[in-house]
Amino acid sequence: MPKFCANLSLLFTEHPLEQRFQAAADAGFDAVEIQFPYSLSAAELQQQLHSAKQQLVLINLPAGDWQAGERGIACLPERDQEFRDGVEQALAYAIATGCRQINCLAGIRPATLSADAALEIMAERCRYAAIKLDHQGIQLNIEAINSFDIPGFLINNSSLALELIERIGQDNVRLQYDLYHMHRMEGPVLERLAQLLPKIGHIQLADHPGRHEPGTGEIDYPALLAELDRLGYTGRVALEYNPKQSTLAGLDWLAPYRND
Repeated sequence: MPKFCANLSLLFTEHPLEQRFQAAADAGFDAVEIQFPYSLSAAELQQQLHSAKQQLVLINLPAGDWQAGERGIACLPERDQEFRDGVEQALAYAIATGCRQINCLAGIRPATLSADAALEIMAERCRYAAIKLDHQGIQLNIEAINSFDIPGFLINNSSLALELIERIGQDNVRLQYDLYHMHRMEGPVLERLAQLLPKIGHIQLADHPGRHEPGTGEIDYPALLAELDRLGYTGRVALEYNPKQSTLAGLDWLAPYRND
């Protein structure tokens, strides 16, 4: 049976962030991920995790000015020091909480920069990050995000993500495989799981259309989750979706897996 974790940036938003850890525990989760935990101090985050008996599976590197439309800075020229500072900040949070995966968002490629030049900038920065993280036994993830939701996002399919991972050339770099994003970009993902699994470090899910919970759209999640079991995937599957109604109402689809 897949091991699930709750994304606290999208789930349990009926509560302030500091209350979502216990809300997730009350709903039966023992692990969580957070896109950007930096509104809490590392010590506060550690305390919340400890109090709710939660494992922190994943966080993102700081991704620039989100309110202004930035979606990562890894490929942006002249942001090298900001990127390195973000690595240090995320690493401090990971060490404090025992988190073993940090995700890097590429960002939106500037129109004045070629795709190859942007990939090379990102590869160099991610190589730096991967080496720093590897000293602490932490994995760096590279996520592909669909270009319908974020037009211009540099890494928008699994092939590009794998090309980047090859350029980075560090053993602790893995593909963060979001089933929703890749369904939108590449079509049905079921047949690609076997091919990609050796490179996958973390999986996230949401249905399409709407980016809601499984069962609200067209993706065959029972088949996908069964295939992950068949392939022997042992990592977490993160619930990174926008609940169609409330978080708890949207968890009914999990019942067969919890009763397995």
